[in-house]
Amino acid sequence: MAPVIFMTELVYHPIYSRLELPSHHRFPIQKYAAIYASLIAAGVSPSRFHTPEAISRQLLNQVFDHQYVDDFLNGSLCPKAMRRIGFPWSEQLVARTLTAVGGTLLTSQLALASGLALNLTGGYHHGFADFGSGFCIFNDLYLSARHLIAHSDIEKVLIIDCDVHQGDGTASLSREDEQIFTVSLHGAKNFPYRKQISDLDIDLDSHTQDDEYLTALHQALLVCERSFQPDFILYDAGVDIHQHDDLGLLAISTQGVLERDKMVLAYAKQLGVPLAAVIGGGYQRDIAALTDVHLSLFRAAGVIPD
Repeated sequence: MAPVIFMTELVYHPIYSRLELPSHHRFPIQKYAAIYASLIAAGVSPSRFHTPEAISRQLLNQVFDHQYVDDFLNGSLCPKAMRRIGFPWSEQLVARTLTAVGGTLLTSQLALASGLALNLTGGYHHGFADFGSGFCIFNDLYLSARHLIAHSDIEKVLIIDCDVHQGDGTASLSREDEQIFTVSLHGAKNFPYRKQISDLDIDLDSHTQDDEYLTALHQALLVCERSFQPDFILYDAGVDIHQHDDLGLLAISTQGVLERDKMVLAYAKQLGVPLAAVIGGGYQRDIAALTDVHLSLFRAAGVIPD
C-alpha cells in the first residue's frame, strides 16, 4: 500500500546560500535562498519547513574515508584536492556542507513518515569515499541511503539521478552494494569525462529534446521495476538538463523538466514507496530564470500550483 501523503515535507536552512565565493565564481550559491523566497511568495507557510542540523563527524566516518573527513573539517586538504572540489576552503564552507548533507538525511527520514519530502539543496553526487569533485564534498545521496538501510526497515534503495552530469561518486560508492541500485541519465559528452559504472547508465546525446529524454526515463524506470523493486527512492532532480543551462548541453524545456519530475514522483506513488528528492544542479546565471526551473519539482509535488 502506498504511503499516505498528508503533506509534502520541506527541508531548508538559510545557510544553504551562505557561502562567500570569489567574484564571478561559477556556482550559483544564491539559488537556494531564491527558491525558498519564491515558495514563500507563492503562499507556502514558513512553518512547513523543517530545519536540518549539521551532520556529525561520526556519521560521516561511517561512510567516508576517515582521513578525508578529518582533512576537510580541519582545513588541511591539499590545494589540488580543493581545486578538484571547486570551492576555496573556509569555516563557512564546512558549516554549510555539514548542514546541507544533514538536510538530505533529514529529508529521507521525513519521507519515511510522510511518503514524500523535498530538500532545497543536495545532490552531491560527485563526492567519492576519499575525495570530492565538481562542487561536491560528501555524497549525501549515498550516505542517506546507507543510513536508511542501517536504521529502518528499508532494505533496498533506488537512487535516480537525473542531473545532466553522471553521478560518478554515487556509482563508485555503491559499486559493491547490492542494496542500492543506481540509475544515471546524463549527457554523454559532459562532466565527468571519465565515467564510473552505475547499475544503469543512460548516455544522452548533446541537444537531446523532451520526447527522447522522457522516453529514455520511462524505459529506465521500467528496468528498475523489473530488476530491483525498491523500498525507497532517492531522487536527484537536477535542472542542468534545461535548454538554457550554461553547462548542460541538452535541450529540455521547462515543461519537459516538469514532466520528468511528475513521472518520477508518479512512479514512486505507483510502487507505493517513499521518495526523498534533492534539487541537484542548475547553472543558469540568471538566478530568477534558474529558480523558476527548479520550482518544477515543487509544482510536480503539488507544493505550489502547476
